[in-house]
Amino acid sequence: MSSSVTLAYDFPVLGAFWSIMWFFLWIMWFVLLFRVVVDIFRDDDLSGWAKTGWLVFTIVLPFLGVFVYVIARGKDMGKREQRHAQAKQEQTERYIRETAGTSEADELAKLSEIRARGDITDDEYRRAKEKVLQH
Repeated sequence: MSSSVTLAYDFPVLGAFWSIMWFFLWIMWFVLLFRVVVDIFRDDDLSGWAKTGWLVFTIVLPFLGVFVYVIARGKDMGKREQRHAQAKQEQTERYIRETAGTSEADELAKLSEIRARGDITDDEYRRAKEKVLQH
């Protein structure tokens, strides 16, 4: 009597499933590693020495370094990402306004013209003016 062990790779579908799962986990690991490295560079609260220390830790002991970083500093990673996205959005909007050539003065002049023609009321003009001046 011989005892044989059946492995997942003995079944083609299970073998493909495990291969895909490991590949997916490997890709997710690299995504997390790069997100941590980007967050280290993006964080203005860290000094140069602290950034160097975190980078060395994540490069020398990558799994441990990334997991410790996420535990210790992961709470604010989302906030830093959100601030970065907002800054990029504001920069893009500013570029579009400058490129389009419409400044606040141009928009206020157009509003004043529209009000002078009687197309909008004084109250509508005041609200639109406030909206232009807030941006």
